[in-house]
Amino acid sequence: MTVTEVRPVARAGARMLGGLVLAAVVSVVVASTLTAEEAVPGIPMPGPLVEYGLPIVRVVLDLAAAVVVGLSLLPKLLGFDDPGSTEPVMSRARAHAVTAAWIWAITALVTIVFYTAELNPGVVPSLGMIATYVGTVGAGQGLLFSTACALAYAGIGLLAVRFGEKVPAELRIVIALFGLLPVPVTGHAVDSVWHDPIMISMELHVMGAAVWTGGLLAVAAMVAPRGDLLALALPKFSKVATISLALVSLSGLVSGLSTMALTTGVELPGDLVASEYGLLVLAKVALVALLIPLAANIRWRLMPGIAARRKSSIAAWAAMELVVMGLAYGVAVALTRAPIG
Repeated sequence: MTVTEVRPVARAGARMLGGLVLAAVVSVVVASTLTAEEAVPGIPMPGPLVEYGLPIVRVVLDLAAAVVVGLSLLPKLLGFDDPGSTEPVMSRARAHAVTAAWIWAITALVTIVFYTAELNPGVVPSLGMIATYVGTVGAGQGLLFSTACALAYAGIGLLAVRFGEKVPAELRIVIALFGLLPVPVTGHAVDSVWHDPIMISMELHVMGAAVWTGGLLAVAAMVAPRGDLLALALPKFSKVATISLALVSLSGLVSGLSTMALTTGVELPGDLVASEYGLLVLAKVALVALLIPLAANIRWRLMPGIAARRKSSIAAWAAMELVVMGLAYGVAVALTRAPIG
């Protein structure tokens, strides 16, 4: 691919990523505003920097991790039979994955600072306060572990940039997914014998969403301009996306409804429409439901033409799907902070 060909592709990819991030940020800001706790006289509250900065940084963290996962999947989707065609794409993907991993690590550390500030309103967190938070709160420990995985990925990713696919793609995928495991710890905890199954469901939900969102972005932004490679990668990704869709839908319902059902004072189904948490659950379900026809359109209407090497509008449809995914990510972050009852 020549320089003149790369620039339009890069701009198209930047627009898709920008749409995903913008949708997520707008969604999380709106949802956080609607579910913000009212100030209580005499009790200090976090300032607007923490109130809005924390969910924004957190959603950027989630998206950066998803991008890392998606870019790591590309070698498995493109295969290794024709390196002359695939290597120009994969070399750029490896470099972008390292950048995304650094963003992931930085935002995870900033999130720790914000969480510490939230627990100590009106005070600029010191290193000692941050260390105490990490040492005593599971969310801090989870974020620190996620940071370590992101940094490990960045280091191995740099080796992949240097040595190509001699650094196994499977290793990068495992590290990226492993770094997602602690993310649900930063959300609501349920004091019940069902705590562990719910946490597993949340972890499957987070990983499924990252594979689906990151994979779609990687395919649409980096592979779609090459019809020959798209015909190779899209059928494989479509199978992965279908599994991810089922996993995200089922695990999301289980996690959201179980969390509400096991919270003292919450009554179902009434509180689904009477509580802020319930309304966010319904909003997220609606967004996932909206993704189904968008994904089905790509799989059933566009993919046959793509397999026949005909031009398609997959970029536009993928961009719409990514915007809806961004909205869902924003609602998901707001869910982790909204009062359940």
